Amino acid sequence: MKKLGPGIKVRADTGIGEWYGVASFDHPSPAPPAFLKSLFPSSFDDTNQASIVPPRSGETIAQLHNRVAKALSHIIACVDAESGTKDTSMLICTHAATLIAIGRTLTGRMSDDINEDDFKAPTAGITKFVRRQDPEVGNSKPCGPAAVQNGEPVDWRGGAGVAGGWTCVLNGNCDHLAGGAERSWHFSGEETFGDLEIAPKILIAEAGQPLPLSGQTYQKAGNSRI
Repeated sequence: MKKLGPGIKVRADTGIGEWYGVASFDHPSPAPPAFLKSLFPSSFDDTNQASIVPPRSGETIAQLHNRVAKALSHIIACVDAESGTKDTSMLICTHAATLIAIGRTLTGRMSDDINEDDFKAPTAGITKFVRRQDPEVGNSKPCGPAAVQNGEPVDWRGGAGVAGGWTCVLNGNCDHLAGGAERSWHFSGEETFGDLEIAPKILIAEAGQPLPLSGQTYQKAGNSRI
């Protein structure tokens, strides 16, 4: 990892971390901040608190989107408050499923078909979003992690988008790669790990209501998801 410029810090947030489907066991969890700080002492900000910690037993696709919307709401509010300006850029590095959920929740656009290949997620692709509205700085929701964990789900659907909505101006661009786009990924129904018989028992939406099982597709995750 190259040394970053003055004042630039790397912050880890499990709220925009990897997606794992529901499972009968605990999925892996990221290394603790103290360990990451030991690897990157000059650039890693170990004082940053994660917005949301996903359940280690995994999530449904609906839960992933709601988790990402909450996390982004928190992250954007904190950056607005910290920077004191509307003209601030963030670079988010994440995994394919989470990137797709980021695109959908920022723009407020999500098809009834969750498998739609809308936001591209090739290896090392670049996707850029520009804010549609610039809310008054300091007028955002509280940026404390506790407020995110205990708050209501973010209303991002129907074109609303998180924090005033965003426009996608670059979608999975790979012009910087000699071989172009490779290993692009998209959703292919819900994924489960371990004992498939337990899946219907834990497919619970964030509001606490069981998700409809009719018409759903469940599959064991292949090697591409491990």
